[in-house]
Formats: sequence, structure tokens, C-alpha cells
Amino acid sequence: MAHPRRFRFATEVHQPFPGMGWLDTAREVEALGYSTVFVPDHLDEGPGPIAALAAFASVTTTLNVGALVLDCDFRHPAVLARELATVDALSEGRLEVGLGAGWKALDYERSGIPMDRPGVRVSRLIEHAAVLRGLWGEGPFSFAGDHYTITDMDGTPAPHRPGGPPILVGGGAPRLLRWAGSAADIVGVNASIHSGEIDQDAADDAMAERIDEKVGWVREGAGDRFADLELNAWLAAAEISEDPTLPGAMAELFGTDEASFRASPLALVGAPGEVAEALHARRERWGYSYHVIPADKAHDFAPTVAALTGT
Repeated sequence: MAHPRRFRFATEVHQPFPGMGWLDTAREVEALGYSTVFVPDHLDEGPGPIAALAAFASVTTTLNVGALVLDCDFRHPAVLARELATVDALSEGRLEVGLGAGWKALDYERSGIPMDRPGVRVSRLIEHAAVLRGLWGEGPFSFAGDHYTITDMDGTPAPHRPGGPPILVGGGAPRLLRWAGSAADIVGVNASIHSGEIDQDAADDAMAERIDEKVGWVREGAGDRFADLELNAWLAAAEISEDPTLPGAMAELFGTDEASFRASPLALVGAPGEVAEALHARRERWGYSYHVIPADKAHDFAPTVAALTGT
């Protein structure tokens, strides 16, 4: 009998594959068997996400497209709802909407966009998602929050799917993950990035015991709907290799020991059989079934993707 949480895989592209343009890269991701191509939403890397997602959808037929993740501080939700509904309509329902509260300090420092404290940003994200959902529904929508006010607004165009595309929310802190469990369709259970950059504290927060606690927060927020959630892992380190010394060497780069590194669901290093075994174990322990492979490893992981997708 098929597992209730079936495997699927994505890759996140910050630049085209070597020797290809952007559109050929999207076609290649689809040909490799990935479910989704993601782009980032940082002001110093990758393409502008909305235009890129529409373009990627136009040259593919089965590939989902999404941003990992859209920073809510960069766009008003009334405007974003319209843009995303358009992409969902044009792609005939192949959009995944990643939403985030923003974490990368350089995005804010260089652009002059104010970076509020985390609690304020999370509150804004929660309202942002509510506005998107409301404008993707039927009839005029009104909303009165601390950050956004919407008055009798019809969301147009209508998204392809009634109620709109699925929302992915990723994070590592209790409040965010509890809310994501209650409100999102896909939850990325990640390390916390308190400092505004990926540092040793973030690496330590990606260890297995910490993930146990984080998935617990998602469960608390989700209640009876936990079984319907899809749990997503963004892999900070991924490598297909028969070299038995590689996991230990990579563990040193992450400031931990080999056993802890291998156990972290945000790292995936080993021979093909080891990698498949690890993915099955993580699904049983935490519920992870949706994994984001770094773009520079997308080709190496394609056989694993082909073997496990849908199982």
C-alpha cells in the first residue's frame, strides 16, 4: 500500500544551469523528473520571481513553479494576490506559493526597507496570508488588521484552483511553526536564522533533536489536520557520493560530528542506497516527504528522484 505521504522533490535555481538559459533550465528540471522548480526572493540573487514563474510555466507542462519564499515585506498582499492568481491561471494550477517573514538582513540594509523585529514580521506574514486567501475566494473581501486593511475588494483574476494555490510556509521558531501547522498546506521545518545570516547557531538548530521539537510545534498548531500537511525539507547540504570519508569532512564544515550530521534532515550525503534509506527513515520519524535539492546537485540526484517520486 502506498505511503500516505508520497515522496516528491524540487530544486531551487538561483541562476541557469551551466550552458543554458533560464527557459531551458526550467525544461531541464522538468525532464529530470522534479515536481517543482523554485526561485529565491532575495534582492541580490536569482530572477524576479513573479515574471520567472510565469515564464517557467509557459515552457513546461507538468512542472510546478514557486518561490522559496516570497518575502511579505517586499509586496502588498492585495497586489501580490492578483499577480499570483494570474500565474496560477496561466499555469493551469501549477503554482506553489511560498511565503516568509524575511530573514536576510542584507536584503533590508541594502534596499532601505525597514526590517522590523521578528515578532512584527511574523504578525505581518500571518495577516498577509489571510489577505491572499481572502482575495482568492468568492465575492468581495474585507479585512481589518494591524498591518493591512482591505475594503470590499474582489480578487481578480480568479486563480485556476478554487480557493487559490497551496501555500508553503517555512520556519524554525515556535510561533511561526504552530501557525504554519494551522494555516499552511505545506510546512517547511527549518533551522531558525535569528542573526539574519546562516551561521553556526543555525547549523546547530538543524540537528535531529531540535527537529523533533519543531515538528512537535507543527503538530500542536495543526491538530487533526496534521495528517493532511506536506512537510518540506530544504537541504543545506546534499551530495551523492560513494566516498565514505565525505560525510565526516562535511560535518566538520557544519561544526558537528559525523553521526549528528548524518542524522540531520537538512543534510543528505552518501551513496544512492544510503540516501534512499535516510529519506525513508526521515519520513517515518518526522513526516518529511518533500525535499528541495540544491540546483548544482539536481542532475546527480535525478536517479534518486526517479526511483522515489510517488512512492
